[in-house]
Amino acid sequence: MGQAGCKGLYQSLFDYKTEKYVIAKNKKVGLLYRLLQVSILTYLVVWVFLLKKGYQDTDTSLQSSIITKVKGVTFTNTSELGERLWDVADYVIPPQGENVFFIITNLIVTPNQRQETCAESDSIPDALCYEDSDCPPGKPVMTGNGVRTGRCLRAENLTSGTCEIFAWCPVESRSRPEKPLLGKAEDFTIYIKNFIRFPKFNFFKTNVLDTKDTTYLKSCHFGPKNPYCPIFRLGSVVKWTGSNFQEMALQGGVIGIQIEWDCDLDRAPSECSPRYYFSRLDSRFPGNSVSSGYNFRFAKYYRDGAGVEFRTLMKAYGIRFDVMAGKFSIIPTVINVGSGVALMGVGSFLCDLVLIYFIKKSHFYRNKKFEEVRSGHPTNGKASVEQLQNLQTVEA
Repeated sequence: MGQAGCKGLYQSLFDYKTEKYVIAKNKKVGLLYRLLQVSILTYLVVWVFLLKKGYQDTDTSLQSSIITKVKGVTFTNTSELGERLWDVADYVIPPQGENVFFIITNLIVTPNQRQETCAESDSIPDALCYEDSDCPPGKPVMTGNGVRTGRCLRAENLTSGTCEIFAWCPVESRSRPEKPLLGKAEDFTIYIKNFIRFPKFNFFKTNVLDTKDTTYLKSCHFGPKNPYCPIFRLGSVVKWTGSNFQEMALQGGVIGIQIEWDCDLDRAPSECSPRYYFSRLDSRFPGNSVSSGYNFRFAKYYRDGAGVEFRTLMKAYGIRFDVMAGKFSIIPTVINVGSGVALMGVGSFLCDLVLIYFIKKSHFYRNKKFEEVRSGHPTNGKASVEQLQNLQTVEA
């Protein structure tokens, strides 16, 4: 038994399988096969090629350049800065017009700072001290403003105080204003100019209307009637992200502006239009979480009449904008056609299953479809030429 099994396995290594085509005269199976073919062809022609433009090629190496400009002025009157007019050179950082920029909406100002000794802020935990030994000289205060001098400065009748430091004094001590300094900045405008190029098709496009009217960009604003006027009101941009401008201006935030180009070059170039998407990128936490908002510090430096340097420190809150141009991809025609051919094969496979397993005379078709032929050993005593043909017609 074992030898016979091994012999059969050995002989099967030299077997050759070839296709045998059986034409089954069965109307039900034939109708099913034609319906599957029509469905697959309809899917390819209507959905893949006509609706989804599956025959098109796409340039995924989109080349894009973004230029931004902000315009607007506002007036403030504070105890730290006095009367002051703010223009774009004061509140936009950086001023070069890049795709990432920051608009100041709120400030904490610490004027006239000089490098000297003073008490560290009592809001710094590492600066707390009870005696001079708690303030080793030359050691920086962790998350503080300077280095310790070796003295513990305590107010009268208090057992604790803060270390004396060498730093830019006086240190920042004011809290964030309850109202944004530049609350009227919501009427500022942002001009976003986007150039794109698809190098494969040598196609150029911009999001600005091609006009010789020099007053167009001075009077238009972006909207459904002006899709080629990329001038956006700051308050509207914040509103489109689902946020409130006054709340965001108070503690800052980050907004993403996505420009998406989906151009069908089968159509006129005028129909290649940008789409804008606005979203808030920073995490919004309930209440006044320490993780909310966006801010950073910078300083402006001066020298007095004696040549001694001093500075004005500013902690700036505001809105950071990240402007991005979108790219896209498409399925090539060859892949779609290959998928269609593969689906045709699936149709034949399904019909074969129905024919040899699910209809009443399945055993009859199964015997006709699968036949074993041995050289020199005819089936049923003799083999006719018709039995060995690859194409055979079977009628039920």
